[in-house]
Amino acid sequence: MKQTYSIGGMTCMGCVTAVSGKLAAVAGIDQVAISLEKEEATLSMKRPVALVELKAALNGKYTIWERPATQERVKLANRTKEPSKIQQLRPLLLIFAYLFSASFLLHFKQWDMKEAMLDFMGLFYIVFSFFKLLDLKGFPASFRMYDPLAKVVPGYAWVYPFLELALGLLFLFRFQVELALIITIVVLGITTIGVARTLLDKKKIQCACLGTALKLPMTEATLIENSIMLTMAAVLLSQFIF
Repeated sequence: MKQTYSIGGMTCMGCVTAVSGKLAAVAGIDQVAISLEKEEATLSMKRPVALVELKAALNGKYTIWERPATQERVKLANRTKEPSKIQQLRPLLLIFAYLFSASFLLHFKQWDMKEAMLDFMGLFYIVFSFFKLLDLKGFPASFRMYDPLAKVVPGYAWVYPFLELALGLLFLFRFQVELALIITIVVLGITTIGVARTLLDKKKIQCACLGTALKLPMTEATLIENSIMLTMAAVLLSQFIF
């Protein structure tokens, strides 16, 4: 049997992970599906679980209550059509447009593809790290959902936004560029593997590329975004080596 409850007190993906874990630990509950946006939890149960048991599991940090049938009908009636992928990815596409434009404008008088790519990569890392740092507590939980290294080494997810910031500065200041390119290939290569697996498994999760402040779905755009950066890094590294 399935039952949907309203959940209060959740503010980020870290809260979602905490609530999911606490509810899943209650005897008789098989599966827990949490929606941060709707502030609700759908529980699959082997047996009827009393509301008092659920409240006890959450220890008062989060509130849980049954949703009236009338409330369900109102929400279903007011539910709007799910936006298209283009609409969902609009913030990401706008950011890429700005980054490409900035990189071009910085060098259009004396065009240098190598310098333009270095500036693009530097700006990319600075901007993307900014969005991750907006919700540093919520980012790790989202990132660990698909990044292979973050799943094995939890601390890596906390360090990742600062790693991006450092790489951005190295590219913009043209300092230790070769090292920054190698790190980029390794780090983004690992993340891209996780993204590809998620897409192949057709899992519907939130993409953490822009942190948790902007709710972006994991789509092929994330794979393309990483592929662009990996291609630039490989081309630039080959120029430095050869």
